[in-house]
Amino acid sequence: MFAYIVRRLIAAAALLVLVSIITFSIFYLVPRLAGATPETLATRYVGRTATASTVHATAERLGFYDPFYVQYGNWAKTVVLGGKFDMGAEELQCDAPCFGYSFITRQPVWPDLLDRAPVTFSLAIGAAVIWVVSGVAIGVLSALRRGSFFDRSAMTVALAGVSMPIFWTGLMGLTFFSYKWKVFVPGGTYTPFFTNPFEWAHDLMLPWITLALLFSAQYARLTRAGMLETMQEDYVRTARAKGLREGRVVIKHGLRGALTPIVTIFGLDFGLLIGGAVLTERVFSLNGLGKYAIDGITNNDLPKVLGVTLLAGFFIVIANLIVDLSYALVDPRVRTS
Repeated sequence: MFAYIVRRLIAAAALLVLVSIITFSIFYLVPRLAGATPETLATRYVGRTATASTVHATAERLGFYDPFYVQYGNWAKTVVLGGKFDMGAEELQCDAPCFGYSFITRQPVWPDLLDRAPVTFSLAIGAAVIWVVSGVAIGVLSALRRGSFFDRSAMTVALAGVSMPIFWTGLMGLTFFSYKWKVFVPGGTYTPFFTNPFEWAHDLMLPWITLALLFSAQYARLTRAGMLETMQEDYVRTARAKGLREGRVVIKHGLRGALTPIVTIFGLDFGLLIGGAVLTERVFSLNGLGKYAIDGITNNDLPKVLGVTLLAGFFIVIANLIVDLSYALVDPRVRTS
């Protein structure tokens, strides 16, 4: 098991390096291949009335004249070891982990990520709890009552939930539950958990429900399909023949065997949400990692985009590692060698 974990961690590190190279190439190498010059790249980060000497100095300061591998090597070195950044009027020291300074605001990226991460974490964790509990519960009940009115109604609602985009359900939720009925806050408000847990939950309840509606529908359908399959297995019939209570048969034998695909997609979904629930944060004006990444893409601010990309990649890789290790706990038929 230890050797397996070590191999997966090494593979995760290699994957993060590959993701960083691809993202770096999109901003630095692809424009060069399309004919962009260091001066044209630098004009994005200076004023419209900047002189040629100012553009040249900016391109030199940002390293646009260096070869691609030198630019990437310098960036990767500062992430691990830290480094100094020439900001024009002054030189700033950035301690590791250092994702550089924003080209636009000239603020360090890592503190910005730490400041916005709690918003995205709170959004992802709350929504994940709602969609897993509700989705799995509805899927189990639908499987046990196959063909009933509840089963058909639940699957119809699940199909509608998967089909409706988040930006539409979010706007509808804001229209009715925030502006018309005044049940929830209209968005743009975030209270840290340790400041006031009740206000924290109240501020994020509508985004949680909106985000969970999409995912819980998918989990309900997968749980129902898995339960219908596992409840026909020989070991389930054996458990019933031994006289075990129906609830124990359903939970311990039926549901446990049906949870493997649920655990798999949960690792992917949760990792992606940590990387930034872009649409949800945008609709509800939450200042999280998703909004931060959109700002970086809009302004061609490479350090911001690279920071969010690597952070998202890290959590996706870690989430999948945890999923792989948890298979043996969820399904006794699975063993990690």
